[in-house]
Amino acid sequence: FKLTGKEKESITFEEVRGHDAGIREASIDINGTVVNVAIASGMKSAKVLLDEIREGKSKYAFIEIMGCPGGCVNGGGQPVQPAAVRNFIDLKARRAAALYEDDKNKPIRKSHENPVVKEVYETYLGSYGSHKAHEILHTSYKKRNRF
Repeated sequence: FKLTGKEKESITFEEVRGHDAGIREASIDINGTVVNVAIASGMKSAKVLLDEIREGKSKYAFIEIMGCPGGCVNGGGQPVQPAAVRNFIDLKARRAAALYEDDKNKPIRKSHENPVVKEVYETYLGSYGSHKAHEILHTSYKKRNRF
């Protein structure tokens, strides 16, 4: 929406869904410009994409890196299940399916249409991309030494 000023009918990108390790890609046409995106699942896959960037060979405009294979749906914060369950049920797939289903049924699925987000911008942050919004909502990283 912010790039074109027009609402996109479908905001579901099936091409990048999945919980397997590896790299998933999609190409999205935005007003006649093809934008390539990638998602790296796991740090081994992230290294491949980061090496391409360092070498100047990356074709991607946007890259999402998920530290855990499959993302947070398969991360260390998920409840540990006994082997009798996890060896016979694909918990990652079930968690992902439940999240996609829940999202699909939400009345508001686009952040720029969310009345609470709108109110925060109007009353506190100013405008989208403002200095205050950037200062508060964006983060940066720096190397930290181990103890």
